[in-house]
Amino acid sequence: MKPRRLTALLIACLLLAAAGCGGGGDDESGDGGDNAITFWSAEDNAERVKVLQGIVDEFQSKSGVQVKLVTIAEDQLASQIQSASAAGSLPDVMGSLSLGFAHSLAADDLADGEAANQVIESLGRDTFSERALSLVESDGTPISVPADTWTQLLVYRKDLFEKEGLETPDTFEKIQAAATKLNQSGTAGIVAATKAADGFTQQTFEYFALANGCQLTDDQGNLQLTTPPCVETFQFYSDLINNGSTKGGQDADTTRAAYFSGKAGMIIWSSFLLDELAGLRNDALPTCPQCREDKAWLAENSGVVTAITGPSGSEPTQFGEVTNFSIIKDGNTEPAKQFVEYMMSDGYVQWLGFAPEGKFPVRAGTKDNPQEYIEAWNKLEAGVDTKAPLSDFYPEEVLTALTESTDTMNRWGFQQGQGRLVGAQLAELPIPKALASEISGKLTADAAAKQAQADVEEIAQSIE
Repeated sequence: MKPRRLTALLIACLLLAAAGCGGGGDDESGDGGDNAITFWSAEDNAERVKVLQGIVDEFQSKSGVQVKLVTIAEDQLASQIQSASAAGSLPDVMGSLSLGFAHSLAADDLADGEAANQVIESLGRDTFSERALSLVESDGTPISVPADTWTQLLVYRKDLFEKEGLETPDTFEKIQAAATKLNQSGTAGIVAATKAADGFTQQTFEYFALANGCQLTDDQGNLQLTTPPCVETFQFYSDLINNGSTKGGQDADTTRAAYFSGKAGMIIWSSFLLDELAGLRNDALPTCPQCREDKAWLAENSGVVTAITGPSGSEPTQFGEVTNFSIIKDGNTEPAKQFVEYMMSDGYVQWLGFAPEGKFPVRAGTKDNPQEYIEAWNKLEAGVDTKAPLSDFYPEEVLTALTESTDTMNRWGFQQGQGRLVGAQLAELPIPKALASEISGKLTADAAAKQAQADVEEIAQSIE
């Protein structure tokens, strides 16, 4: 595996950090015979590991298949894959893999796409989200089994919007108007990532770019960053920050702190914000004046937008991540398939229960009960220090939008067969670097787009 590819794998996993990607440390795999498999999971939180082991135990007792569960730390996963591949000791199944990881495994001929497709067909292709399936396909064939999704959101202060007579911020024009109107002394109109060396900035830019019809490449692999929709997105992002936000670099921590303190009218963040916004996590509690007496005040006074539309976009679109189960080639395929089917059926609700705010079901239900998993998800308890269903804090229309968000989700490059390039450019983040220079006034939007395109072209040439 080339060094650049290995780095890309690692970065792709790191971008999944908000979804709980992580690990515990054992790197043994081993082959355990005809009726045993090894399962590597990127779920390392102690509480989650305990639940996951329970799901594994139930599967073992029902199937007779022995499963060795191994958790791998997110900063070790790429190197562990490389080492195990060289030693011929890869596991039979990997779970909680980002799209970047899943496609990189396929590009290295490590993933068994035929086995993944058989699992999907067995469970019922029609029970999966079409968009999720399209994002895990390469040349029309699945390379992994999609498990769940999380999505990027625009969260806004409903009370401030009502006071100022502002419309729901679901288009570039409405977002810009609200940010400018609400940007007053001591309060930012919007907070969003701006740091140059931050994957969060990349995610936020891609959120806007997708909404505006800006793609990384076309279907033939030609870079598109200097096309009008992309230049327009660079201009929009820069204007949004300079006219409606705070000065200085912003990241996940600073943006959350600003919104939670009541000093921002809007925030771009992942859906993992929702349990924290509701006061269910003690290390990330809302601190606004009203929140001192009611931890849930900010959640109750916030609106949620999933998909947005730019002036050059054809339909409401959003950025999101699909996490996956990958069945590894030359492993113990039949019991591996059986295990993944179990995780996506009998064990599925427990799997989603790890973090309902960041694990939306890609299967609405089964052939016999088409809404089974959506209905179960609505009742799952979110939070860390305090547990409660999201329905206690957010109205039904918000929960419906979240469960349907996968259908409006998109990502750069994967549907164009450019998964390798996506991973490689995430390792170096040329687009956030160009954007940061534009926001600081060093580049125009056109120049920022040209710089980003030139840098991505260099990366593309290096991985050929």
